[in-house]
Amino acid sequence: MESRETVRAAKVLLVAGGLLLIGIVVGFILAGGTNSSPVLQAKEGVVTTGLESPFTTIADKTLPGVVSIETKRTVTGSGGPYSQFEGPYGDFFRRLFPETPQTPQTPQGPQRRNIRIPSSGSGFIIDESGHILTNNHVVRDAAEITVTLNDHRKFKARVVGSDPGTDVAIIKISGAGNLPVVPLGDSDEIRIGDWAIAIGNALGELDGTLTVGVISAKGRSNLAIQGGAPSYQNFIQTDASINFGNSGGPLLNIRGEAIGINTAVNPSGEGIGFAIPINLARSISKQLIATGKVTRGYLGILPQELTPELAENWGLNDSHGVLVGGVSSNTPASQAGFQVKDVITTFDGKSVDDVQRFRLLVAETPVNKKVAVRVLRNGKPRDLQVTLAERPPEDQISRSEATPPNSSDWLGIRVSALGGDMADEFNIRDRQGVVITDVTEGSGAEDSGLRPGDVIKEVNDTPVKDMAEYTKAVEAARRRSPAKPVVFLIKRGDATQFVAVEPTQD
Repeated sequence: MESRETVRAAKVLLVAGGLLLIGIVVGFILAGGTNSSPVLQAKEGVVTTGLESPFTTIADKTLPGVVSIETKRTVTGSGGPYSQFEGPYGDFFRRLFPETPQTPQTPQGPQRRNIRIPSSGSGFIIDESGHILTNNHVVRDAAEITVTLNDHRKFKARVVGSDPGTDVAIIKISGAGNLPVVPLGDSDEIRIGDWAIAIGNALGELDGTLTVGVISAKGRSNLAIQGGAPSYQNFIQTDASINFGNSGGPLLNIRGEAIGINTAVNPSGEGIGFAIPINLARSISKQLIATGKVTRGYLGILPQELTPELAENWGLNDSHGVLVGGVSSNTPASQAGFQVKDVITTFDGKSVDDVQRFRLLVAETPVNKKVAVRVLRNGKPRDLQVTLAERPPEDQISRSEATPPNSSDWLGIRVSALGGDMADEFNIRDRQGVVITDVTEGSGAEDSGLRPGDVIKEVNDTPVKDMAEYTKAVEAARRRSPAKPVVFLIKRGDATQFVAVEPTQD
């Protein structure tokens, strides 16, 4: 009996072992089959293989909506069209267009004539009616614009509207039929480390070039961009290669949605490019399509960064915000009661951390909207209500914003804060002080040798680090005897010197 049970158990073990062996063999066979035939995966309605790059799907989806833009500008010159390009980009343009005809010479010198200068850029279609989003600098001053679609069809385009303040432009083509559209994403959702894909007409002749990288930073501002920096900067930084000619093309996320407009490269570094956030571009493009222009909110103050040194000096160590360096007269700010040295901490319910983002907040606020603003005045919070006006033309407000209150044309000089634009214009590396922007002819300042570009470091032995301190120094100097000369410590280039200015007798 016991023998039968033993035999039966042995048979069961034998069968189980056989089944296990068969399972192992089948497993090896299936594993080998998987290596030669990848498993199919379905994602977002597109069937891909496990070994296929996800960027091929993005290329298939997006490339049809990306276009090449060729422009021609009319200039008057006396040499080859690209002889006017100097610095690090001159050789690039001459290599890119080696067959450009030269202007004929005469015994008296080169003959001056109108020249058509070609240049290249990129763009992407945002609606089926033919509106194309690109950079303002791609189509600026263009006498002729030609758009080449991904299927190689060419169309003449017209400028619907452009905005130098953000470097955004909308152009339009007609008669192209149903057009593929690049979907727009949400640039507020991006995070550092997200995938970033750039597409454009690289080097002006390599259309449909796709490069891949990541978002390497957000909120970049105060960039000195070749050809003119836009006033409103909040750039996305990426290490996806952005080359000359990529300008105006889309920067995409991993879903193939445009999160930015490729705008600038860093010629002195590798692996750094910049793009305009699509949320900003979307807002601008809607206005351009609707009216052909951009209307911005206007407050009427001269904002400047609240540095740690200034915050400590005024006992604001734990605070954040933007310092009011000046209040222009007859503006919403002056009517609402803003004062010099106020620190703006919130605007329309949004936290204020730096000047660039604050300027964007103000600019994007609708005209005539009443906004609540919280400020710190002498360290104590105060709530102000201000109704924004429409921002005047830049040349009209530059003077009022460049001059602190009660110091207009004082001693024949006008000054400005050493912000990014002013520092770049006068090639100033030192950011402490105020810069002289204009000297009145025949004034005491001109007689003493002061000139635009000089940086004022002291007024009558009073240190000047910014517009607020300059305003206080001016007020103190005016309280002295008006006949006494005013002594400035200025920095010109790398050298400093004292200059005594005699008040002009009226």
